[in-house]
Amino acid sequence: MYKGQSGMWSWLLHRVTGLGLLLFLFIHVVDISLLSFGPTVYNDGILLFDHVIVRFLSLAVVGAVFYHAFNGVRIIMIDFWRKGARLQKPLFYAALGITIVVSAVFAYFVLKPALLPSVAFVKWFFNPEAILSVKN
Repeated sequence: MYKGQSGMWSWLLHRVTGLGLLLFLFIHVVDISLLSFGPTVYNDGILLFDHVIVRFLSLAVVGAVFYHAFNGVRIIMIDFWRKGARLQKPLFYAALGITIVVSAVFAYFVLKPALLPSVAFVKWFFNPEAILSVKN
């Protein structure tokens, strides 16, 4: 039985993230097209993005973007760098590790409004005038 090596997993994740980004692009086009039906329909559609589940999906899109980008750089290094083919496995793990670290940083900003909605920073982040216009 074939036990997948790093090249196979890299190839598979690159394809899956690419398809995920294509799906997100389609959803984004549909979402923006809601503007043609008026502001009420658009605002109701945008409210969907405040749900925790959708925030986790947004985080998955962020992770997909970063993995797809870093793996693309890895592929370029394999193709155009003499040592790239020999370092394919460490480059895969580097791309995966960098993706996890950068996505974890973004997870804080993507998930915080949904998980901690009463924090003053979150209120300021989405409406800075509310904090700045506090009457003395």
